[in-house]
This record gives sequence, structure tokens and C-alpha cells, in this order.
Amino acid sequence: MAIAKAERLMNLALCLLGTTRPLTKRELRSSIEAYLEAGNEDSFNRMFERDKDDLRELGLLIETVENFEGEVGYHARRDLNRLPPISLDAEEAAALQLAAKVWQQARLAGAACGALQKLRVAGMPVNDGPEDAYAALEPRIPAREAAFEPLMLACRDRRPVVFAYRRSNAASAERRQVEPWTLECWRGQWYLAGWDRDRGDSRVFRLSRITGPVRSRAGAYTAPVPDQVRVRETVERWAGESATGTARIRLRKDCGYPLRARALNVRDLGEDWDELEIPHGHGLDAWLVEFGPDVVVLEPAELRADVVDRLRAVAKG
Repeated sequence: MAIAKAERLMNLALCLLGTTRPLTKRELRSSIEAYLEAGNEDSFNRMFERDKDDLRELGLLIETVENFEGEVGYHARRDLNRLPPISLDAEEAAALQLAAKVWQQARLAGAACGALQKLRVAGMPVNDGPEDAYAALEPRIPAREAAFEPLMLACRDRRPVVFAYRRSNAASAERRQVEPWTLECWRGQWYLAGWDRDRGDSRVFRLSRITGPVRSRAGAYTAPVPDQVRVRETVERWAGESATGTARIRLRKDCGYPLRARALNVRDLGEDWDELEIPHGHGLDAWLVEFGPDVVVLEPAELRADVVDRLRAVAKG
């Protein structure tokens, strides 16, 4: 069965790479023997969609084009699926090897190792010996959220997605239709940036607040993808990194270390509490809510009111 599938995938790839125009599913079925033997139309459609996804997973860029008759055709242009000449110096090669180590504990480990192997064959300088200055470094980026992998693939393939998302001040999740642009990790949390179709604007979503499965949707993007997506700057504004003033809070001892790291002043109140002066900017209320009963806002009054409103909304849920 494995050999039969590999042969079918190879034949499909050759058809898509060898044609000068997009081929419809009907034309592909008549050209590949395994598809002719698929039985009914539903069986063929399921087999074709799985094969197409498998080829994309392997790195083949497949374009979807609609012809004048309204039929959808598929094409893998050779110029888009051919690597340009690669020339890397020792420092660039070391950076790539470090980047590959990031994913060794994730599902992307195989893809990272495969990419390095291809670059080595292409002539990338390799230094895996004990004299390697970077051998002792073991970088890790956690990717525990179930939404990470489907969103990563959707960003890569430019496919719209639908998921349920619970905001920090909401009692329940709501459905979001998003055209994903990029994923970025900031302070141990993964964030997705993309175009929110329902709101008609760009948005950033924290993956840990996505509930349930992420489902892909057919069709092209309705909004242009920007050349630069500054996820970190957006999240920093939410977290009060772009401070416009200061706030005073009470923080339970041995809690809230991220808040303590940013504190301008800390005063011991005795018993179980400290008083902190921290930078105050847009979005600080949402961040403080995450510390629950370990934080009490003293001032400014508007920040205290915003935190109380968010806590009440969560309590109602």
C-alpha cells in the first residue's frame, strides 16, 4: 500500500509539474491509472484531496486556478518549485543549524532535519564536531497548543481558517474567520496575526485562547498580506510595554514574577503582599486579569475599574 501511494503521489507531481496549463480534476483522473481505479467520484475526490495535501506537506507549491468555464485547475509551476543557487558562509550555516535544533522536540523535527540534509548536499558548510562553538547550545521554543500546527500550515499555504476564540474579558468563545499571515512567539506564548473577515481589520490572537479545532476553508484571501507584520509590537502594546504612565498594584508574595521583572519600585507591605509601581500602557488591564486574585490594582482608578469589569465578565461565565 505504501509503494502504491508513493507511486500515485509521484505521478500526480509529474503531471502537475509537466503541464503548461492548469489541469482540472477530471483531466488528472484520466491521466493517472490509480485514480481511474478509484471507483466512484466521491472516492476519487477524497483520494485526490489527500494526495494534494500530502504533496503540499512535502513542499510542492500547487497553484489553484479557475478557467473561463468556471472549472478549477491545478498547476505546479517549475519556476516556483526550483531552488535558486544557495551560497552560505560558516556563520549563516551555524544560524540555520541552531534554528533547526529549536524544533527537535516538535512535529517539525523531521522537516527541519530534512531541510538541513538538502542544504548539506547543496554544499552548505557543516561543523558538527566537538570544536563547534555552537554545539553546546540547545534552543527550545515550546509549541504545545493544538492550534499551532494547523495554523502554521494555513499560514504557509495561505488558507483561510475558522476557530473559536475566547477573549480575556469574555465569558465564552466566539467564532472567528481569519486569513492567517504569520505566527510569532513572545515570552513563551504563541500569537497569530491575520485578517479578521467579520471585523474587516487586522487582528492578533493568542493561541492559548483558541478553543476547539482549527478548520481550514477553501478560497482565496480577500485582503492583501502586508510585507511586514509586527506581531510583537502589537502584543507589547497590549501588555503595557509602550507605557504612557505608571500604575500601583498590590502583588502577593512569591507570585507574578513577570510583573516583578518590570517593576520600577517594590515596597514590602508585610504579611503576604508587596506594593509595586509598574509601567502602565494600553492593554495592561488584560494582562493583570491573568494573575487573578494575586493582584489588586490600587491606581489609577480607570485601570482598577477596567480590571474589575473584566473579572466580573469572567465570573458571569
